[in-house]
Amino acid sequence: MLTQQTTEPRTLAEREQQLLSTLLDVRNPQQRLAVIVERARRRPSLDASRRIDAHRVEGCLVRTWFIAEMRDGRCSFIMDSDAVTLKALLGLLCDIYSGFPPDEIALTAPDFLQRVGVMHQLAENRQRTVMRIAKQIHEFAVRQLRLVA
Repeated sequence: MLTQQTTEPRTLAEREQQLLSTLLDVRNPQQRLAVIVERARRRPSLDASRRIDAHRVEGCLVRTWFIAEMRDGRCSFIMDSDAVTLKALLGLLCDIYSGFPPDEIALTAPDFLQRVGVMHQLAENRQRTVMRIAKQIHEFAVRQLRLVA
């Protein structure tokens, strides 16, 4: 089961490493994905007022929403999807990167889920959607840096 560590990571790299270590303790990639999906089942749904076309993920065959915002100088990412695997993996990405400043996210390669080793279990369209959102998270952070500069 994915649980929060007792010590909150101070950096994005620490958060990624903690989570990666926890997930890779589950040796079987199918079981690892099942753990991530189970976590998503407890994730609250996105408020109906935010489930609007402006937040819909283009090119996705199922309804999926993604919102990137700045809050107090830190990035915040939220999402929802009608597909539990997308809700699981995209929610995991949002959890990882939310709460960190854009410069820290911009310096991080958007490849966390590839390192977790679950992407190959997804249909090609779902893989593209997940990779597209990982890229959007990174690009949002880079855009925020440009706005400040």
